[in-house]
Amino acid sequence: MRDLESLWMEHQGLTRRYLLRMGAIGAMGLVLRSSGDVLADEKLDPLADAVAKLEYFTRADAFGTVERGTPLPYSHPLEKLQEVGMTRETWKLEVVADPDAPPKLDAPLSKESKTALDWDGLMKLAEKHAVRFPKIMTCNNGGGPLGMGLWEGVPLRNVIWLAKPVSDLRRVFYYGYHNDDLRQRFQSSLPVGRVLEDPPGEHPVIVCYKLNGEFLSGKRGGPVRMVVPEAYGFKSVKWLQRIVLTNAPYANDTYANGNNDVDSWMKTFARFISHPATVTAGQPIPITGLAQVGISGLKKVQYWLQPADQPLAADDTYFTQGAWKDTEILAPPKTWGSGLPDGKLPPQVRGFHPETGQPQTWPLRYALAHWAVVLKDVAPGKYQLRCRTIDANDIAQPMPRPFAKSGRNSIQQVELEVKTA
Repeated sequence: MRDLESLWMEHQGLTRRYLLRMGAIGAMGLVLRSSGDVLADEKLDPLADAVAKLEYFTRADAFGTVERGTPLPYSHPLEKLQEVGMTRETWKLEVVADPDAPPKLDAPLSKESKTALDWDGLMKLAEKHAVRFPKIMTCNNGGGPLGMGLWEGVPLRNVIWLAKPVSDLRRVFYYGYHNDDLRQRFQSSLPVGRVLEDPPGEHPVIVCYKLNGEFLSGKRGGPVRMVVPEAYGFKSVKWLQRIVLTNAPYANDTYANGNNDVDSWMKTFARFISHPATVTAGQPIPITGLAQVGISGLKKVQYWLQPADQPLAADDTYFTQGAWKDTEILAPPKTWGSGLPDGKLPPQVRGFHPETGQPQTWPLRYALAHWAVVLKDVAPGKYQLRCRTIDANDIAQPMPRPFAKSGRNSIQQVELEVKTA
């Protein structure tokens, strides 16, 4: 799995070019708030404008990757990929009853009966039911996002209804291809209520076949994967081939074996993208970062610059007593990037206005937001720099769910030294 610095290398590279100019920008009189440390108007500030122009969606080949399988399923020769249904031409999806806790199905879809859903059948469903939405992909136990994508697929419920379930159905188990080896099999599950009905404002769980307007590669889980909008990446199983409908009341997720909370919603948290390690006193200090917007939304991103020799408050595990100050959450990007034609979104993206193509709210939940701040008049010395979010419920990171096994959202800390001129 790639770390946060590697994942956002392109973002850092673009931002650094602007950081090199900050001495000139400061001399020209950067427009700041009265507090002297927060960007006042992104239209007037080159740094904020630069970050806003960064490609918002991550290129498919630049996503961080969490993979399972020996060998990796997509690495087989073409003949083997065709044999096991890992190409669009040979892919098939079963929707069958759990023999141990069977619901009543009037029309199960199986390879044995030659009724499994194939690629052409999925594309026929897509003609009527396809949806697109943005989602950030994050590993439950990772330190930061793996990438931000525009995902397209058919709601899982439309596939399940093809099997004509009648009664005694409580959960949906689903499985990806893993070398026909049960010891390698990766699986996850959802309550059937979440699949059949979306809570207000939520996107549907989808049987996904496109990322950023292109069909999924094998590395990204193609030809078809699951995408669960509000969940961590382990719920979005790759190489999807089998759905088992069950009357069992429990989850069967592979991740449950690692002491993980398998029903956790994504959390809201902040991370740094670009920050200087050393600066000369008198220079402005530009800082940029990203925020993952979880179930509770995002209201603020804050920073805390603490002298390294200043002791932390006793029994303040989550740094609630720090001298936190607000940064600027940047506006939606001017170009969405990642190979999209002219950087523009395709039509009918959920959460976006159908005529203007702009987000209906900002920041979007389960998505990425950029933030920036310029520090001025920082005295010489060594510092610890931290960032955190305040969610839409006015709760500061890492609360209200600080426990790592339900998704990591610890407060990030970096070092900063201001040297005498």
